Amino acid sequence: MVQHRDDPRSPRLGKVAKGVKCSIVGCKEDAVRSISLEEISRAGLKAAASGRAYLCKNHYKELKKKLKKDKQIERWRMKR
Repeated sequence: MVQHRDDPRSPRLGKVAKGVKCSIVGCKEDAVRSISLEEISRAGLKAAASGRAYLCKNHYKELKKKLKKDKQIERWRMKR
């Protein structure tokens, strides 16, 4: 029997699935992703957590936009 993650009978693994809130200071939305604090600090966001940080949809989108250029430069550097 295959259980889908939306099935209420399936075990809920992970903090995001259990309903943890966004770790960014001042945000109270539900988290959709977990990210390392190193990446959050590189993007210039302020997180109130230690270890891993959890981001809501809006803050995750903001993080991706801020790190996009860094990732592109890293890819170029690795090609050489």
